[in-house]
Amino acid sequence: MSALRFSDTISAALVDGILVVTIDNAPVNALSADVRAGLMTALDHAEKDGGVKGIVLTGAGNSFIGGADIKEFGKPPVEPHLPDVIARIESFAKPVAAAINGAALGGGLEVALACHRRHAAPSAKIGLPEVKLGIVPGAGGTQRLPRLIGVSAAIDMIAGGRIISASEALKLGIVDGVSESALRADAIADIKGLDAPSLRRTGALSVPAAPIEAIEKTAADALRKARGQNAPTEAVRLVRLAATTPLAEGLAEERRTFIKLRDSEEAAALRHVFFAERAAGKVEGLEVVAPRRIETVGIVGTGLMGSGIAVSALNGGYRIIGVEQNAEAAEKGRERIASLLNKAVQSGRLDTAGREDRLGRLSVTADMQQLAQADIVIEAVFDDLTVKTELFQRLDTVVRADAILATNTSYLDPDVIAAATARPERVVGLHFFSPAHIMRLLEVVDCKETAPDVLASALAFAKRLGKLAIVSGVTEGFIGNRIFSAYRREAEYMVEDGALPQEIDAALEAYGFPMGPFAVFDMAGLEIAWARRKRQAATRDPAERYVVIADRLCEAGHFGQKTGRGWYAYPDGKRTVDPEVTGMIEAARAEKGIVPKRFSAEEIVAGLLKAMVDEGDALLSEGIAARASDIDLVMINGYGFPSSKGGPMFAAGRR
Repeated sequence: MSALRFSDTISAALVDGILVVTIDNAPVNALSADVRAGLMTALDHAEKDGGVKGIVLTGAGNSFIGGADIKEFGKPPVEPHLPDVIARIESFAKPVAAAINGAALGGGLEVALACHRRHAAPSAKIGLPEVKLGIVPGAGGTQRLPRLIGVSAAIDMIAGGRIISASEALKLGIVDGVSESALRADAIADIKGLDAPSLRRTGALSVPAAPIEAIEKTAADALRKARGQNAPTEAVRLVRLAATTPLAEGLAEERRTFIKLRDSEEAAALRHVFFAERAAGKVEGLEVVAPRRIETVGIVGTGLMGSGIAVSALNGGYRIIGVEQNAEAAEKGRERIASLLNKAVQSGRLDTAGREDRLGRLSVTADMQQLAQADIVIEAVFDDLTVKTELFQRLDTVVRADAILATNTSYLDPDVIAAATARPERVVGLHFFSPAHIMRLLEVVDCKETAPDVLASALAFAKRLGKLAIVSGVTEGFIGNRIFSAYRREAEYMVEDGALPQEIDAALEAYGFPMGPFAVFDMAGLEIAWARRKRQAATRDPAERYVVIADRLCEAGHFGQKTGRGWYAYPDGKRTVDPEVTGMIEAARAEKGIVPKRFSAEEIVAGLLKAMVDEGDALLSEGIAARASDIDLVMINGYGFPSSKGGPMFAAGRR
């Protein structure tokens, strides 16, 4: 069997009359110009060679085709264009099968859809996630996918950018088979003997009929989740168009829409987020530092935060030792963790075998000496400096000398905590966001004495948890809470100056936030920030502007949703404007002699954005944040800033 090479990234071998074409463009077999040209050359060869009876397309490594080549983003397109490659595959006279050995995403799935047959490995991941970059599929995805699986299922996948498993793809009808072991052999066997008249060309299929009510519901759900973003809205329109328009017309409209969106500010913002995530993992000075081995994770405190951290670490494959104050609390902690795993099973995110595997790696005890086995210990106890420093001093006597100690504090100074230990160089901050097993963001705090290999270990740990790790220096609130405090302060100033909470929330929600700040305060509970303000009262600068309205709400027992009243009232659990709160606001203004002024929605957004950006600029100048894009990622993934705006720093032109 002689090997053939059609470009630097495309090779082939003739197997039993079938030309097996392999795409090898590490790391994800992206559809570069060389890949596209090589595929065209392979098709030329197969067309002319009478000994070739069919083609199987597959990928090297763990990917089939991971999508477009990000190195070509923003550059003029190079021939052959992907739609031309795909059209040629679909119309090819000899049978073409896709052996989907791994990720088939974006253009990779569009290539597979053009093939006459599709087989997938069980580990394959399949999707058209272009909306996450502010665009729609541009090479037939919106027109071919609904011809295979129907309009509703296609809207769900494309408008949501959803990536599915091979088993779900089989159920939907995207792939024709899932091959447990012999993927290429199965694909070869499937197309041997097929001839041109029997080939199923996806673009020639009719879109399956479906009840209009089901389509309308799926479309409405997709548009609601889109919160005004253009790409999901256009994706819905294009998928629906497939049911009423000939393929050529649908493809032309899809391409026109793709180009329009590609050049939009929304797409530029989402590309910024895409590249920001890749940059976030690069920390200067750690390029050659090897992380320590972490297999066993200790967690002190198994309340809401600790149990979420435990589930996240169990999902990452770690062995967990939870520690509580007594046996009763330990049993409750284990039950809490098991309950979170049960919910994952009920929602379909986890199967029962996966739950049992995780429970088998979990122990919760009142015996702190068990932490001698741990490679890293994360504290998730009450956010009090004395409590945490005393805990770390005790841990010093229990854990191994090479074990890492991590604090999950939100506002306390981890340098003070580290200084109270015998080995401050092994202390690092791991600020999880609640619920820790769901929220993707993790601020990794590089303390004054943190050793480079400890920081590298924390980042490797975060990666295995599937977290987006952002490194922060030490400052009160780190990156996210410090900016959020500035945002909160400015929102309260606006209320005192004349805006109402519901006006501020409406402006931010129209901008793209899932919730405005005052709705968020009520959801989180007002008493935590109140306690912090009372702690800071003795050291507060008397000349600093201070708004008393939030304190008065708490004094009146308005702690947010949990008490049925906060900045809003919650009769029957529904958020409504509270006239009593409006009266408290008016009284506070009158005490200071403030004549209220009106704020437009644009002024509200601009003012709050400026507060975030000014604080972000300060974090950069102080060296707390390494990049403006890191700040954007924190605010998007931890605080609901709309990703379609790119984050506050991007929106303000800090690019």
